[in-house]
Amino acid sequence: MNIVLTIAGSDSGGGAGIQADLKTFQEMNVFGTTVITALTAQNTLGVNGIYPATPEFVELQLNAIFDDFDVRALKTGMLFSAEIIQTVARNLKDRNLRIVVDPVMIAKGGQALLKDDAVQALIRVLLPIATVLTPNIPEAETITGMKIQTGEEIRKAAQKILEFGVECVVMKGGHLEDPMAVDTVFFQDGSSFQMKSPKIDTRHTHGTGCTFSAAITAYLGRGLSIKESIIEAKKFVQAAIENPLNIGHGHGPTNHFAHRLGAKAEVEIIE
Repeated sequence: MNIVLTIAGSDSGGGAGIQADLKTFQEMNVFGTTVITALTAQNTLGVNGIYPATPEFVELQLNAIFDDFDVRALKTGMLFSAEIIQTVARNLKDRNLRIVVDPVMIAKGGQALLKDDAVQALIRVLLPIATVLTPNIPEAETITGMKIQTGEEIRKAAQKILEFGVECVVMKGGHLEDPMAVDTVFFQDGSSFQMKSPKIDTRHTHGTGCTFSAAITAYLGRGLSIKESIIEAKKFVQAAIENPLNIGHGHGPTNHFAHRLGAKAEVEIIE
């Protein structure tokens, strides 16, 4: 049994965070373990409150997992504060693990999920040990301090992120004005490829970033290469978006069951 870990916040609405990660892990046939960084009171309409864990309790959870389980890969999601980021990075840096970092900063409804001073901690201590970083355009702009609107600006921003030490960065293009969602993947060796899929006219996209990064983690935990893991994860999350559950009165969750039920996503790979 391949064991993976998610270090993230809890979503009481079940569409994102720890809940989305565990659903994805289950669908990918890996065993999921968790370290919860914060509790949130939220639903598809928005976040009503956040109750963070103390850094000390985050460390206790990490120790409990690593003392007992042979974790193959892990992801981080909502880390909330600089202190939690520093605690997580300190406990991960000497472990031989594939680490996927989803730099969760803002909820679908616009609420901040990462304190302002935490961005520099993310850059300074977590990105240097990351295997894969999965920012959307607003997150990439925050990390780099750049405005990103064109393909050339995406390339320049990705290069700046790679200089922080990340092995691979997936620049998610869903926020750009384009009928296709184009994600561009850059590696430290200078190679890159693109994944193109049609944008779906739906408001049910809550948790897509969590689900995508969790799927990458699951595939890495199963032994796939970084490139294979990213491509298969893109197919998984695209199928989840294309086959919505249509629940909730706001930004509803994606359909984590779509892959298991045989849904096939249209994703074009461009080398």
